[in-house]
Amino acid sequence: MENRCKFWLPKKNRFCSNTPLNNSLFCGNHTTRTDDKWIPCPIDPSHFVLQENLEGHLKRCPLLKQVQSLSTQPFYQKGVNAGKEDELEEQETLIPTSGSFDNVTSEMKRNIVYSLNVPEFFKLIRMIESVHDQICKDIKDSYKIPEACGIWIKREVDRKLPFQEKHVTQQASILGNLEEFGVLESSVDKEQCEFVELAENSNGVPAVVEFGAGRGYLTQMLADCYGIRRVFLVERKSYKLKADRSLRQKESLILERLRIDIEDLNLNAVESLQGLPYIAIGKHLCGPATDLTLRCCLANQRNVERCGGNCYLRGLAIATCCHHLCQWKHYINKKYLTGLGIGKEEFHAITWFTSWAVDADHGSDLSDVTDFKLHPESIDKEESSGDANGVEAIARNMKAIERAKLGFMCKQIIDMGRLMWVREHGLETQLVKYVPSNISPENHLLVARHVSDF
Repeated sequence: MENRCKFWLPKKNRFCSNTPLNNSLFCGNHTTRTDDKWIPCPIDPSHFVLQENLEGHLKRCPLLKQVQSLSTQPFYQKGVNAGKEDELEEQETLIPTSGSFDNVTSEMKRNIVYSLNVPEFFKLIRMIESVHDQICKDIKDSYKIPEACGIWIKREVDRKLPFQEKHVTQQASILGNLEEFGVLESSVDKEQCEFVELAENSNGVPAVVEFGAGRGYLTQMLADCYGIRRVFLVERKSYKLKADRSLRQKESLILERLRIDIEDLNLNAVESLQGLPYIAIGKHLCGPATDLTLRCCLANQRNVERCGGNCYLRGLAIATCCHHLCQWKHYINKKYLTGLGIGKEEFHAITWFTSWAVDADHGSDLSDVTDFKLHPESIDKEESSGDANGVEAIARNMKAIERAKLGFMCKQIIDMGRLMWVREHGLETQLVKYVPSNISPENHLLVARHVSDF
């Protein structure tokens, strides 16, 4: 027992049983880490390594072989969808860069807000209110459960498939909004639904690309209820209990999983997608993943149209979330926000405010937030002196409904900028609330379609 790690495990009511490191009382898992010695792995920033061990780690990182294999794929293009810090959107894809190590963290965003003096803070809130009132007028409730998804709602699908009601209703409403918007067509007289196909290319085989696919159960519902034929699942992580096995059992369906970061995906170079019109879907594309997806699908649209085929986007449905993770560099419509008076610093502040929309109880009723009117002058100013803690004290003393209201306004401003960018690229577009807030407070859905295709 003496040669064991001295870290106490309260849940197990014993010390850790691992062998301690040399000259230490603790094992590698429980040795205290010093921040100045630990850095993100350049191959996979999701884990950290000691700076002094970096050279050796790079030779044996578990993801090294995957990265080396990925770099040989024709559709891999490092940072192709990343965007650029200061250039106009039209120039963003000319010189791809990667933003893995220059992201602005939530702590940095918070410090930007707390560094404001009190008058600047209230000026920022009034500007957010003004911009929101100006551009966020047409966001409607659109909770749609299509008849085609009845087999999932009634739990008539394979019992081996995981079923969680809140996720199933979200997935069904995403598909219901696609149907409502005309991207999907259903008929009660048919056993299955089918995609609307171009009249001039009735032999075209429609495809579905799910971005941030995770385990792929949004596509599973789409396959079960709408009879799709070809599927591409884009996901950078590896998951257990994926829907892939069930999907591959469908004889008429061809499935291809692309394990790649959306930031590095040149969709036009995916060989098996060439010549096919497709629809893009995504459920809860966190933070900048929405911007990367839109850029992946639409930034090179003109070049694709010159190819003479129909290998282009028909329509899309993207459920946005985690706006606090958004980055100015990746954001798709910096030009639009700048025209509204929202620059880089204001954007960082706005993205930090968005976390206030969902930092309360997710199961609580947030319906009253929509009708609540935020009055900056009514916010408690007891601590509003000119010292460094003035803004921090005001932020902490704001009522929960005031914080939520400000957070939701900021979310909608970010998503409306995305909507305007998609609209500029020739698509008919809507931003809707696709489920009630008590199902998910992250309930914004961006739906779009090419009008000429229908």
